[in-house]
Amino acid sequence: MPTLPGSHITQEVAASFGAHAARYDRARPSYPQELFDRLVASAPGPEILDVGCGTGISSRVLRTAGAHVLGLDTDERMTEVARQSGLDVEVSPFETWDAGDRRFDAVTSAQAWHWIDPAGGAAKAAEVLRPGGLAALIWNAAQMPHHIAREFTEVYRRVVPGSPMVTQAERVAGASMADGYRSLGRKGIDAMVGTGAFGEAEQWSAEWTWVYSRDAWLDVVPTQGGHNLLPAAQLDALSAGFGEVIDAAGGEFTMDYTTIVLIARRLGGNP
Repeated sequence: MPTLPGSHITQEVAASFGAHAARYDRARPSYPQELFDRLVASAPGPEILDVGCGTGISSRVLRTAGAHVLGLDTDERMTEVARQSGLDVEVSPFETWDAGDRRFDAVTSAQAWHWIDPAGGAAKAAEVLRPGGLAALIWNAAQMPHHIAREFTEVYRRVVPGSPMVTQAERVAGASMADGYRSLGRKGIDAMVGTGAFGEAEQWSAEWTWVYSRDAWLDVVPTQGGHNLLPAAQLDALSAGFGEVIDAAGGEFTMDYTTIVLIARRLGGNP
């Protein structure tokens, strides 16, 4: 189940992703290369700080686009996977990270800025960006077929009744995920503009699709926010229920994705 921005986001959930770091890296979607090529080309130079880099999914796409990437994340388990692909990564919360005298041409955050304190993150981005540098907040907004989403919701109601996951599933089944992420991104960018250090925001997007087999989707499930905090029996029951839904749909389904990028450019001088 794709997560809707702002839903039951807690530090416990944020810290849980590392429990399945290798699976996360394998199962979670990547990002359109052409969008990241454009991002790197729009920055004043190649030095990019990728905040909340996790296992390095976004960092690797940036690297392919020609960037010199430093990843930053709070979870050593996630960053160890990133290092295995040759990425340079440091472990620290972004808001309190000591950059020393290092400055960057872009600060990116893919599928992660909702874990950052808006005011602290905006202030730190202003501090570490060179004049003309870009702050880019990126999300993959997934929209599964409505009939699949409805049937998944019934699985949640049966297996975890009364859980916030039921409410979340109901929202996902009827909401525009892209609209939700655009709203979340605008809040983050508005906080940056509010520092006085950034110009007005731009918004880019790219649409694409991905076909999930039954096994591929069940590989995703434990990587989603809060799912790996469930007792093993409930997680197994959810997976079995989702598998039955996908089998009944012919063994696969097509997910529509919109990758959203919200950008603000660092002004010259101090805020």
